[in-house]
Amino acid sequence: MTTQNSGLFIAFEGGDGAGKSTQAAELAAALESRGFAVLRTREPGGTPIGEKLRSLVLDHGHGHIDAHTEALIFAASRAAHASQVIRPALERGEIVLTDRYIDSSVAYQGAGRDLGTDAVRDINQWATSGLQPDLTVLLDVEPEVGRRRRTAGDAAEDRLESEADEFHARIRTAFLDLAAARPEHYLVLPARLPVDELAAKILARVESLLPLSRTVEA
Repeated sequence: MTTQNSGLFIAFEGGDGAGKSTQAAELAAALESRGFAVLRTREPGGTPIGEKLRSLVLDHGHGHIDAHTEALIFAASRAAHASQVIRPALERGEIVLTDRYIDSSVAYQGAGRDLGTDAVRDINQWATSGLQPDLTVLLDVEPEVGRRRRTAGDAAEDRLESEADEFHARIRTAFLDLAAARPEHYLVLPARLPVDELAAKILARVESLLPLSRTVEA
């Protein structure tokens, strides 16, 4: 078992098709095999109300959703997620791995929808009471590569995934700008690397963040 006074919060970010879910699962398995308590979660979603909001904002068939409404739906889902799931897990000393967090709204709605990155960041900082990841893993993927991955086989794109490559290019630039502004808080990796290589690089960085006070029993 693991014991510590506070947990570790890691966010996985990147464009659609970057492989965030795969790498979160790889990291969770590696940490759990060593006896760490890990909580995997996602955005939008992570709570009952968050999952309903996820359906509203990502599924086709709900009619037109303007950019401001879209941004506020994501922020509302994130507020519940931070309050009901992430903070309690951190207080229990767990390692929280989330597939998307505030940076996704800054990139998708702030830059992609042209609402302004500062405005969207401020809304989400308020919604989460300032809760920030200890590390953000950014998997950088070219828009055309992400689309090929998303549409492989019979996979269907959701409402945001189906936006034009120009939209996804703006998002990619925004993610890279966020990482460049605070490089000490980011691990930026090219999503084209093999899964095992990415997983090893991510685990090595996370190991450097684990508190020395944490104890692991076989």
